[in-house]
Amino acid sequence: MRKFVISQKKNGQYYFRLTALNGEVLISSEGYTSKAGCMNGIESVRINAAIGDHFIEKISSNGKYFFNLKSQNGQIVATSQLYSDRNRMLRAIEAVREDATDAILDY
Repeated sequence: MRKFVISQKKNGQYYFRLTALNGEVLISSEGYTSKAGCMNGIESVRINAAIGDHFIEKISSNGKYFFNLKSQNGQIVATSQLYSDRNRMLRAIEAVREDATDAILDY
């Protein structure tokens, strides 16, 4: 089941992650000070996942591929997991595009 999962860490910050049908984590957020802020982040993902140039491809220092999803104002809304090759990362971008709009909320 595609879903956004919200969690609160011991530091009091709220985080979300978007999981695919197979349970794989596609993207994760940075910390938010409030649940409302976290919900706004999820809404930003829903909006910006439909905009192709808002996915920024990156390569980590260890040579793995990942991407950031940025909002309309240029801020990073979420970051993907690390992938061993670019094709896997591109498939994950497509999954976010397809899954973000209809994903249920789980908190």
